[in-house]
Amino acid sequence: MSFWQKLNQQREQWTRITPSNALYDRALLWLFLILLSIGLIAVSSASIPISTRLFDDPFHFAKRDAVYVIVSIAVCFGALLIPTSMWEKYHVHLFFFTLFLLLLVLIPGIGLSVNGARRWIGLRSVNFQPAELAKLSLTCFLASYFTRRYDEARSDNASAVKPFVLMGAFGSFLLLQPDLGSTVVLFVITFGLLFIVGAKFLQFVFLFILGLVLFIWLVLTASYRLKRFTGFLDPFKDPYGTGFQLTNSLMAFGRGQWDGEGLGNSIQKLEYLPEAHTDFVLAVVGEEFGFIGILIIVVLLALLVFRALKIGRESLQDEKRFRGFFAFGIGFWIFFQGFVNLGMAMGMLPTKGLTFPLISYGGSSLIIMSLCVGILLRIDHENRLDRTGQALLRDN
Repeated sequence: MSFWQKLNQQREQWTRITPSNALYDRALLWLFLILLSIGLIAVSSASIPISTRLFDDPFHFAKRDAVYVIVSIAVCFGALLIPTSMWEKYHVHLFFFTLFLLLLVLIPGIGLSVNGARRWIGLRSVNFQPAELAKLSLTCFLASYFTRRYDEARSDNASAVKPFVLMGAFGSFLLLQPDLGSTVVLFVITFGLLFIVGAKFLQFVFLFILGLVLFIWLVLTASYRLKRFTGFLDPFKDPYGTGFQLTNSLMAFGRGQWDGEGLGNSIQKLEYLPEAHTDFVLAVVGEEFGFIGILIIVVLLALLVFRALKIGRESLQDEKRFRGFFAFGIGFWIFFQGFVNLGMAMGMLPTKGLTFPLISYGGSSLIIMSLCVGILLRIDHENRLDRTGQALLRDN
């Protein structure tokens, strides 16, 4: 083979998204890094007014977010060093450690209260939100549970009770904070994994009705939740009260039109839109980059979710059930949280305190989500090694 043929072969291998002989999913890694980069740019732009007012430094939150991004990348690569067997072995320890943190955050003096919600544990200059770890802990625990009780989950009508009791343990602590949004995410993860396992149809009907009734009850029994729900139905009825956030978010999307006003040219972020760099960062992105900018982010996240589900499917095909359920659970989590955040910002869903994965400002969310991407990369890596070993055995 000539030099130019070798060079062309090498070029084809490196320009392919993920070559068949690669030991990791290149596409997933690049999607992760691109979304982190977009998030850093978006947060830097959206946080300038509030950073200037609170700290007299227009890039205060941008600097902190840059640190979170660096730590998140390090955590992602650190997760690559942890075999999935370790997650399966210590899933119970992780579950009870998370329960302890969820209890700890409710104790005055330890848990920090912001806007009436006690969701963070203060660690000097950094705050940690145990709810983010709860999503990962429950996913890991359920992946192990359904691996051990696979046949039971598919045949016994009462088999769905135990997973939802475990979810309820986390959910009850989360509702005391209160954090209904994270509780709904836990419900969706559990519901989705039951579907992947192949539970009976009547179980899904019963659990869906039960979940819907509980959700309606929780909304009706808390006046602030009811106001959020009614405000979402007609935000312009009370634009300076319950509909203040949503009306400003909708105006931001409206100003952005197709191609946006340009980076840094958002008006709504000038403290008209509360939480512009956290829950409503996509509204600022929509104003500055328009429909095209939002579409790019949605497509990137959809591709990341697709890679997660692909890894889960390949794991189950290789009869690696824990890996498969773990990957599917993470995929459901990322998709649902992104869907809810975007739907909330666009007025399609009631306002909830859920960040957009890998984009919104927030150290806990960013680091835990990056840990999940690292876990997905590790699962895919182990699957590739297993398939390579099987191929070598067949050849010999």
